[in-house]
Amino acid sequence: MQSDSKHELPDTTAFLELLKKRLPKELNDIFHGERDLVVSRAPGRLDLMGGIADYSGSLVLQFPIACATHVAIQLQERNTLRIVSVPNCPDASLRYFEMPLEHLLDSGKSVEYSAARERFARDSDNHWAAYVAGVFLVLMREKGVVFSEGARMLISSAVPEGKGVSSSAALEVATMKAVKSAYGIDISPREMAFLCQRVENLVAGAPCGVMDQMTSACGEADKLLALLCQPGELKGTVELPRQLAVWGIDSGIRHSIGGADYGRVRTAAFMGYRMITDIAGLPCRETAIKGHVKIDGEKWSGYLANVTPAEFEESFAGSLPEQMSGAEFLERYAGITDTVTTVNPTLTYPVRHATAHPIYEHARVNKFARILNDWKDKEQAEEIGKLMYESHESYSACGLGSSGTDELVKLVREAGEATGLYGAKITGGGSGGTVAILGHREAARAIQAIADKYESSIGHRPYLFSGSSPGAVAFGHLKFVRHS
Repeated sequence: MQSDSKHELPDTTAFLELLKKRLPKELNDIFHGERDLVVSRAPGRLDLMGGIADYSGSLVLQFPIACATHVAIQLQERNTLRIVSVPNCPDASLRYFEMPLEHLLDSGKSVEYSAARERFARDSDNHWAAYVAGVFLVLMREKGVVFSEGARMLISSAVPEGKGVSSSAALEVATMKAVKSAYGIDISPREMAFLCQRVENLVAGAPCGVMDQMTSACGEADKLLALLCQPGELKGTVELPRQLAVWGIDSGIRHSIGGADYGRVRTAAFMGYRMITDIAGLPCRETAIKGHVKIDGEKWSGYLANVTPAEFEESFAGSLPEQMSGAEFLERYAGITDTVTTVNPTLTYPVRHATAHPIYEHARVNKFARILNDWKDKEQAEEIGKLMYESHESYSACGLGSSGTDELVKLVREAGEATGLYGAKITGGGSGGTVAILGHREAARAIQAIADKYESSIGHRPYLFSGSSPGAVAFGHLKFVRHS
């Protein structure tokens, strides 16, 4: 076996054992012959601060978790993509998907993203395969890659779906890293993350920002990835002081970034930004895409997060409506600058809160990072906790809260610093999913007590996230030859 991986992780060892010895009988023919087999790994993430403000240009702080997705790939002469997904849950079934790569072509050229997206949307049973097959299409369209050989792929993911910890990004990034390594495609780490975002936005059809893919690709174990989402400027890492640790507790309420709430709040933020530019007198012009506009001579470089809280309060907050219908907005402003969402004339949008959130969140995240970089033990615990609680409350004001995540945050707040728990907030796209908690590294017993109380109150036994692991780039890849 050849390896550029500097990490020996228990889950990778278990995945390799699965490949070597314990493949189910029905999978014995997934890999064969003596062709190289490449294995990649990419983790999920906990959004400690920043969250949905990523699409508005905020700084975000993201923590790569211990749970990860593994992908094994072997090239084959037959120009077909064959994918098998092995469930992490023993009661679940294997998932299969097979497609000739020529189905990603039309008259010798790669198909349009819209055509691929519609195809996968029609086939709900196989929509999961969009995150894998979409990697091949994005590489064709964005990098001009010609795939003269097909691939056999085996996927095993320990990143739980629907819990707001970026299972989709882990799948995209692990797949992209495996394909990149197996086919010898030259892509930088940062570009890899952006390409994976395009898979999710344009093929799978979920309007996410880039923080999930960037963390899964470029994160480092036990550190917070600092990313300025303008559109994705890596600012290095923020070291967690040795006294601190990060946990996640799942609310049991399924999170979906493709849900109407996330999409509505995102669109509302861009509506608010369009109104702010109008108040500021910045010239606007419509684009070739109906419902979209471009702003010329932008003072804030095109990002809502660059509006300061003071500017917002003094010049704009009072002029923004609490809510506005899509029809009224389109009649007055023509469209928004977002490239992956559009204003629906039949919906009503929470403009003021959705606009305020990224402006104040960007300020909160910067302050949060400064505190961690100048940590003086417990004296700053109350301040850092306050920032997390403010972020959580702002999610709720936007309409992205949930009863379960609110209850978990309340339990953490009640337990407080006396038990070593400093702060908590809903993560990622909100509307359920997981709550991220920052506390003293010796507070594991207090975390378990929160989980026990939540189970007694709600009746759901929560999944606990603890520990960290390297991103796909830091992990590298494994390569070995299977002998027949």
